[in-house]
Amino acid sequence: MSELSLPHLGSLPNRLLRLYAGLALYGAGIGLQVESGLGNGPWDVFHQGLSVRTGWSIGTWIILVGAIVMVFWIPLRQRPGIGTVSNIVFVGLFADLTLWLAPTPDLVVVRWAYLPAAVVCVAAATGLYIGAGMGPGPRDGLMTGLHRLGLSIRAARTIIELTVLAAGWLLGGTVGVGTIVFAVTIGPLTQFFMPRMRPRPRPEPYAA
Repeated sequence: MSELSLPHLGSLPNRLLRLYAGLALYGAGIGLQVESGLGNGPWDVFHQGLSVRTGWSIGTWIILVGAIVMVFWIPLRQRPGIGTVSNIVFVGLFADLTLWLAPTPDLVVVRWAYLPAAVVCVAAATGLYIGAGMGPGPRDGLMTGLHRLGLSIRAARTIIELTVLAAGWLLGGTVGVGTIVFAVTIGPLTQFFMPRMRPRPRPEPYAA
């Protein structure tokens, strides 16, 4: 069955709405965490490090790295969906938009307000776009592809994220307490939001 015809996930317009709302929220979460200056998630340490070295925006690097990661899907025999391609483009665009719109806080209390808001945004966004069932993000697909080769999900994720974190830090990306907060809380928060972002099944009509 095609990913576009999964009735248990809701109608196509509803799924597209959840997909793009999720991608917009994900980009906003990235932008807020970068603006907090307290430390980014592993991939965004890497994106920021590349931005520092080249002068290109973080959103541009989110898009470019996502496209490069897709090349590694080929030997891993991963199949992209509409959500995969949309993820590559729209997360970067909304991250840059948030970085442009959100004021860089001077007060420590505001920076600390940005951090939990960012992590909650990313967790809720993950529940939305995964719940739409239109394909994983490019970075998630890399992890599941390695899992198919025999690595556990935990091992695949740890190897990938430690690698990009170290590379990003060496390039000049921000590693700090926010990085730890993200690593510790993103899993439980995503687990909390996942079932709440799925459409509820319609009740069966009563038959007399």
